[in-house]
Amino acid sequence: MSIQKSARERVGLAVFGSDALAVVSAIIAAEDAGIKQVWMTQGTPAPDTLSIYAAALVQTTDIRVGTAIVPTYPRHPLALAQQALALGDLAPGRLRLGVGPSHRPTIEGVYGIPMKAPLEHLREYVTVLRQALWEGKVDYQGHYYTVRTPFPRTPRTPILISALREGAYQLAGEISDGAISWVCPVPYLIEKALPALQGGAAKSRRPVPPLVAHIPVALSQDHQAVLTAARKQLGTHGRLPFYASMFAEAGFPVSSDGTISDALIENLVVSGDQANVKQRLVELLGMGLDELLVMQVPVSDADGEQARLMQLIGGM
Repeated sequence: MSIQKSARERVGLAVFGSDALAVVSAIIAAEDAGIKQVWMTQGTPAPDTLSIYAAALVQTTDIRVGTAIVPTYPRHPLALAQQALALGDLAPGRLRLGVGPSHRPTIEGVYGIPMKAPLEHLREYVTVLRQALWEGKVDYQGHYYTVRTPFPRTPRTPILISALREGAYQLAGEISDGAISWVCPVPYLIEKALPALQGGAAKSRRPVPPLVAHIPVALSQDHQAVLTAARKQLGTHGRLPFYASMFAEAGFPVSSDGTISDALIENLVVSGDQANVKQRLVELLGMGLDELLVMQVPVSDADGEQARLMQLIGGM
């Protein structure tokens, strides 16, 4: 599937912002630059991503939007399906719905919701979404959810899930329309994640869904400045147990206080001038990664670097 797509179709840009109007403007600018896919993370607290997308979709024509991700525990799957239905009515075929359990500091520390058996919870969540968005009727009783209702239309919105460890990639292969990584070193994705994704798909006798690889990018040739900027943006991940375990399995254990190494940052972040960054992104697509989710790492001129990154991706 991915081989038949152009590089530009396979590279999306992460957009961020605490102001909804600014994010909508960024999505419009991305489409104007020729970008085919944008992604947003649903932060806590932050403006609602799907509401921002509704505003952006009616002001654009063909750019696809994706969530990477909407946390599952705080939002009932039927409520999320209703939001996806509305976006499907506004812009058919342009939403890709990424969901995932998030992390205990957020789910338990902020929302006060017990976070138990996240992969099993995620399996049930996706089952409800699938029945609503693809089958038009939910008749499900599980450990976490009991839902019975007809659904008015079937927008067949692609359902992707977040994945860090091999069990999550296997689950993605079994039940989802794609696996979304986050700060996973590329060798780990190739050697661990892809085989698990393929194994899950084989287990369910279904096509292998795409692996959407999160790739931080810094448009700078100043190595030390890139390290400093990337550590500021990515450093907190080392203090989250799910990420720390994945980093260790990938060969980059964090220190006792959760500090990530320079070697991990150098492995994660693509940096350099526009020509070198573009070349590396094309190389990554040729290594077996189906799609790239490019996230800007601002170094010295955030707005200027974002504009150049949009031009780079839109021109691939």
